[in-house]
Amino acid sequence: MNITVSGRHFDITPPILAHVKQKMEKIKRHFDHVIDLHVILSVEKNVQKAEAELHTRGKDIFVAVEGSDMYAVVDSLVDKLDRQVLRHKEKLTEPRHSDTPIKHRAGQ
Repeated sequence: MNITVSGRHFDITPPILAHVKQKMEKIKRHFDHVIDLHVILSVEKNVQKAEAELHTRGKDIFVAVEGSDMYAVVDSLVDKLDRQVLRHKEKLTEPRHSDTPIKHRAGQ
C-alpha cells in the first residue's frame, strides 16, 4: 500500500507524518486489496481539515473531516475510512442473492 501525505497551507512535521502512517495501518489490517492512499492535510482559518482518497480495484473511497486539533481530525478520518472500507469488504464477500435459500442457488 502506497501512502502519500501532502499539506495545503500546512507544513507536514515528522510527528504528524508518523501519526498518519501509524493510524493508516489499521486500514491495511482490515482490507488487503488497497492499491494506494492519498491524504491531504490543510489548515484554513483555525480549522484543521483532513481528506483521504483510497484506491482499490473497482472502487475509490473519499473521506473528509474537519476539526480544531489535527491529531483528533486524523483519528476521526481513519475511523470514517475504516467504516467505509469494512462496508465495501462486506459487499464483496456477501452473496448477491442472500434472500434465496442455499439449496436453490445455481450449482448446488
